[in-house]
Amino acid sequence: MNSTQTVAVTGSTGFVGRNIVRRLLAEGHRVRALVRDRSKAREVLAVGNPGLTLVVGDALDGATPAELVRGATACIHLIGIIRPQGAQTFEKAHVRSTEAITAAASAAGCRRFLHMSALGVNHDGMTDYHRTKWDAEQIVRASGLDWTIFRPGFIHGQDGEFIETAAGWATGESQPWFFLPYFTRRVPDPTCITGVAPEVDPILSPVWVEDVAAAFAKAIGQPSAIGEIYNLVGPEKLTWPEFLLTVRNAVPGADHKLQPWGIPGDVAACSARVAKMLGMGWALPFDEGMARMGMRDSTASMDKVRSDLGLEFRPFTETFHGYAAALS
Repeated sequence: MNSTQTVAVTGSTGFVGRNIVRRLLAEGHRVRALVRDRSKAREVLAVGNPGLTLVVGDALDGATPAELVRGATACIHLIGIIRPQGAQTFEKAHVRSTEAITAAASAAGCRRFLHMSALGVNHDGMTDYHRTKWDAEQIVRASGLDWTIFRPGFIHGQDGEFIETAAGWATGESQPWFFLPYFTRRVPDPTCITGVAPEVDPILSPVWVEDVAAAFAKAIGQPSAIGEIYNLVGPEKLTWPEFLLTVRNAVPGADHKLQPWGIPGDVAACSARVAKMLGMGWALPFDEGMARMGMRDSTASMDKVRSDLGLEFRPFTETFHGYAAALS
């Protein structure tokens, strides 16, 4: 069991952050949680728990990062966005926030640093999301801190935004109302006599948010995890149609006539790019990057997590059925 530590957490009121804070407090750690909105913090965090201290501010406002890591022995950095909105850009959310938090941790002598990146990140990533996540990783690696980087795939859980969206599709309460959408991709097939590459359904291995929280909590006090990068995915592989049908079949009030329908990801990405150029990007529920990411597989090996952290993650179908009734 990890010794009690004081852990600074950014992105603490987000879907993953609130679950990590809950896990840390349950294990007896003290938590200093960075929040921008105290009222939201009261809704999603255990405000009143003597082990929790709220630090109100922004990672980029200058003084807040130093206040956040004051007295902390470890820092978990979770700030990230999936789609830019207004002044909130990938550069600010992923790169500049990481620069600010690593610098503050280093100055305060907070040596242990755990960073959330994303599956599939590399130097020539397919989207601005991946490229800025890669840049953030390089900042962490060059920080001189005792770092660990996690690269989760598709994270699911009761409060997850996409799960709530998919539940809305299944019940017919959210557009597109008549089908369950997902992105497909073309894969070259030399045996195809038409010359048109067939559309293929991507595969994903959803990882439960509580298992993600367990990985972060376990790694804090694990010396062997220092300087390591871990993929985080679940043990169950599903095509997107299988995933959507699992959601539809378990959500109360779902319309079982609704069927998954694949949208060519390249076409969707092109449409989103044109919409953005015309100043109409807001009219689509996705942007170019989301379409390109959605058409790729989201799977990986978990051997390293098993060997280094001793963790076994739980399959999507089992864990989803545990909270599906609450989505009604």
